[in-house]
Amino acid sequence: MSETIEMEPMAGSAEAPFVRPDVAMLLAMMQATGAPPMNEMPLAEAREAYRMMRMVADADPTPLAIIRDLTCPGPAGDIPLRYYDARESREPGPAIMFFHGGGFVIGDLETHHPYCTELAAKLDLPVIAVDYRLAPEHPFPAAPDDCEAAARWLAENGKQLGLDITGLVFTGDSAGGNLTIVITQALMARPAAVPVIAQAPLYPVVDSSQTGGSFTEFSEGYLLTADAMKWFGDNYAAVPGDVRNDCILGALASLPPTLLVTAGLDPLRDQGRDFAARAIKAGVDVTYREMRGTIHGFICLRKGVPSAQDDCDAIFAGMKALLSR
Repeated sequence: MSETIEMEPMAGSAEAPFVRPDVAMLLAMMQATGAPPMNEMPLAEAREAYRMMRMVADADPTPLAIIRDLTCPGPAGDIPLRYYDARESREPGPAIMFFHGGGFVIGDLETHHPYCTELAAKLDLPVIAVDYRLAPEHPFPAAPDDCEAAARWLAENGKQLGLDITGLVFTGDSAGGNLTIVITQALMARPAAVPVIAQAPLYPVVDSSQTGGSFTEFSEGYLLTADAMKWFGDNYAAVPGDVRNDCILGALASLPPTLLVTAGLDPLRDQGRDFAARAIKAGVDVTYREMRGTIHGFICLRKGVPSAQDDCDAIFAGMKALLSR
């Protein structure tokens, strides 16, 4: 299925894009600080700034019965994971694996911790977040290698967590949205011990060749910039056209039911629209939601942008609808 919604004017339109009042306020506050953009900071400072942004702009974590750090074997050593669950024990059912955003360069288990607690609580399902290796220390394909290894491990070892897993659901934002699709494609091509039953990529990067459109229209002034995207891409050093990075070029017809979410003021908006359209044409069950008037990264901005809570609740409702089918 495809959901019809109101979209932002396309590039070249005389009409200014709609910006929510709370989004405009956050952007103005960030500009007023005079802080340099993360892509102009030393790497360690950029990573710390991203962690600190959670303390300023994100909601508090949701209390859960289980929040546990653990590891699984990976191609270059143990991969840190974090297991979230609203219940101490549960019947057989699906498990969610979450891949964090941050351009493959910044981000970790802490930056997306509040969202993962909310995801586990609202969907009433176990969530396992993956702390994959980051570039430039570990360039492409370290991130997808780690995430695929973690997914296959979870499919085979749920009982180590006290779980009887019947299906996997992948989700993540930005770079994590890319990894969501890449790992889904990998496990559809070579199945794991349990099937992938749904995916929910959130404002994903899917096409490194994108120019023009939203990439130009929102290249400055909307949190994620074209300069930051270049910095991320240069550090990640993916092979152009490799389907484990440019996943829009990968196999689409075999994808499971998909919720794809974009943000109306995001440089990546148009490539998300394009991916959803191509998947629908390939016969995939797609629900497409565009969150109008908001910016890239909104799932981690629920305090700074209070309307983002409604967006997150819409994501949770959309994921529930996918799983009910």
